[in-house]
Amino acid sequence: MVEVRVVDMRLSEEYEALRKTVAEFAHDVVAPVIGELYERGEFPADVVRQMGRLGLFGLPFPEEYGGMGGDYFALCLALEELARVDSSVAITLEAGVSLGAMPIYRFGTEEQRREWLPRLAAGEVLGAFGLTEPGGGTDAGATRTTAVLDGDTWVINGSKAFITNSGTEFTGFVTVTAVTGQRPDGGKEISSILVPAGTPGFSVAPGYSKVGWRCSDTHELSFTDVRVPAANLVGERGRGYAQFLQILDEGRIAIAALSTGLAQGCVDESVRYANTREAFGRPIGRNQAVAFMVADMEVRASTSRLAYYDAASRMLRGEPFKRQAAVAKLVASEAAMDNARAATQVHGGYGFTNDYAVGRFYRDAKILEIGEGTSEVQRMLIARELGL
Repeated sequence: MVEVRVVDMRLSEEYEALRKTVAEFAHDVVAPVIGELYERGEFPADVVRQMGRLGLFGLPFPEEYGGMGGDYFALCLALEELARVDSSVAITLEAGVSLGAMPIYRFGTEEQRREWLPRLAAGEVLGAFGLTEPGGGTDAGATRTTAVLDGDTWVINGSKAFITNSGTEFTGFVTVTAVTGQRPDGGKEISSILVPAGTPGFSVAPGYSKVGWRCSDTHELSFTDVRVPAANLVGERGRGYAQFLQILDEGRIAIAALSTGLAQGCVDESVRYANTREAFGRPIGRNQAVAFMVADMEVRASTSRLAYYDAASRMLRGEPFKRQAAVAKLVASEAAMDNARAATQVHGGYGFTNDYAVGRFYRDAKILEIGEGTSEVQRMLIARELGL
C-alpha cells in the first residue's frame, strides 16, 4: 500500500498566535496614527517603543541575550503583518533586526553580544548597517571608506549613503564596512567595524527627502578621523564583505515578507473599497474588470508568500537558500509594485490622494525593487545559482 504524505502549509499555533498579535498591533496602534506621521515625514518613535515592549525586535534571538527565543521566520511573519498597514514601520523593524542586530549576533564577539544584544532585542537601541556608499550603490565591492589600525585604535574615514535607522533617538551604533588593507590577490581587504553613535568625527546628515518610506529614518553618514577601539572589529578582519553578503541573503527573505505584506495590504484595501464604492447603481467590485484585477492581486500576494515561506524554511533547516531568497525577493517586490499600481487604479482618483492607504502603498512599493539588491541583481544571482 502506498503511503500518503500530506504537506501542511498551515502555521503552527505559536506562529499563528504571533501573527494575530502583530496584526492586532498594526490595526490598533499603527493604523490610527501613521497617515499623519507619514505626511509630516516623522519617525514613529512612540510606535517603535511599543514594538520594543511587545518583543518584536527580539523575535529571532535567544533568551540568554534578551530575545524572545524565536526564529527568523517569526520575524518575517511580523514584518508581513506590519507591512499590510505600513511599510515605514515594517522597514524600521526589518533593518533594526536583520541589518542592525543580526551582524552582532552572527559575527560579534561574546563581549559585543552581551553589551549590545539585550538593548537591541528590547528595542531600546537601534543598530544600523553601513554598507552602501554614495558612489557605489549595488557595487558594494567598490568600498572607499578606509580604516587604518593605529596601535589599538581604528581610524575611519569615508562616507555611507541611504543608511536606515542611523539618525534616530534610539540609534546606538552603525556597523560599517571599510577597506582595512590589501588581500594577497591584490583586491581590497574589507572588514566590519562598529562605530557608536556620538563618536567624534562621526556625523549624520539631515534625512533624505524621500518619495516613500517617509516615516523611516534614512541618512548619509560621514566619518572624519573617527577613532574606535580595535576591539570594535565585528567578525574576522578581511571577512566584512563576505559577512554582509550572508546578512543580505537572510535580509532578502525579510524584504520578501515585507513586500508580501504590502501586496496583501493592497488586496485588503481594494476589496474593501470595491465592495463599498458604487458606480452606475452597484458596487464596482461587481464589474468583472475590477474583480479580475483584484483576483490577480491576490494571486501575486499568495505566490509571494509561498516563495518567502520556502526560502525561510530552507534557511531554518540549514539548507542552501541563496537562490530561493533571491527568487522570493524578486517575486515579492515586483508583486508589491504591481499590486500597488493596480490598487491605485481600483481606487481611481481617490487612490492618488493621501487620504487612502493605497496612495501610501504606491509611494512605498518602488524601493522594494531596489533595496537589499535590485531586481536585476536578483536575476543575476538566480542565473548564477542555476549555473549560467
